[in-house]
Amino acid sequence: MSHKAGFVNILGNPNVGKSTIMNALVGEKLSIITSKAQTTRQRIMGIVNGDDFQIVYSDTPGILKPRYKLQETMMNSVNLALSDADMIIYVTDVTEKGANEGEYIDKIKESEIPVLVVVNKVDLSNQDELEKIAGLWHASFPGSPVIPVSALKNFNLDVLLNAILSKLPEGEPYFPKDQLTDKIERFFASEIIREKILIHYKKEIPYSVEIEIESFSEEKSLIRIRAVIHVVRDSQKGIIIGHKGSMLKRVGTEARRDMEGFFRKKVFLEVYVKVSKDWRDKSDMLKKFGYR
Repeated sequence: MSHKAGFVNILGNPNVGKSTIMNALVGEKLSIITSKAQTTRQRIMGIVNGDDFQIVYSDTPGILKPRYKLQETMMNSVNLALSDADMIIYVTDVTEKGANEGEYIDKIKESEIPVLVVVNKVDLSNQDELEKIAGLWHASFPGSPVIPVSALKNFNLDVLLNAILSKLPEGEPYFPKDQLTDKIERFFASEIIREKILIHYKKEIPYSVEIEIESFSEEKSLIRIRAVIHVVRDSQKGIIIGHKGSMLKRVGTEARRDMEGFFRKKVFLEVYVKVSKDWRDKSDMLKKFGYR
């Protein structure tokens, strides 16, 4: 029996549900999900194995025009996804009526990598509207299947998986069969905290924040984590902490509960806030935080 294996890279604009698609296909919450744009900052791989296949999914940041160095590194992840993909899932949703022909759409076409166009959130539309949307995407990506799904409702994901498997190249697994992702546990601890900040704070705050895991110590029945929330300005530190520490306590409590579910172990979490001015434009700090 032949074995299939390949990198399936997930691209698209912000807010179309790329991370929800990734998590649904992998069967685990690897990418954080919020209603805010630019939720995903780093490329995250999720590995799915079957008896005769291995799919390495890659969730990338949403396509945008960079305004500072952090966003430049985010777009580097998108460019990398175009260079090493065996297949591209281009995610859109029912609010995008067709592709805005631009640099990245052109790059995808020029790459000649097989593309599946996935129209997410179809539970918010109707059949007539979907047919019109599908027609527009067929025009943008001639010859590429256009697959309507609802990741939230788990609709048509089996059809999407079969389409992926039909285009997956033959090859041996890239990763051990029991490996779920390329990221380490510290990364997921930091992302869980950042998700809570994206949920509970407004305006510029979530985009001015980076989480550093200073220590991650795993014992037999407990994980001890010390995390620092870096902000850009002094005023943001006060907002993050809140009146008498109420907001920071809320973020820490919710993050700890999610970590215990993710790591399946009790967690002792300490969270502090530090002002690191202009960290988004400092190459040394971006490297320290894991951006390349």
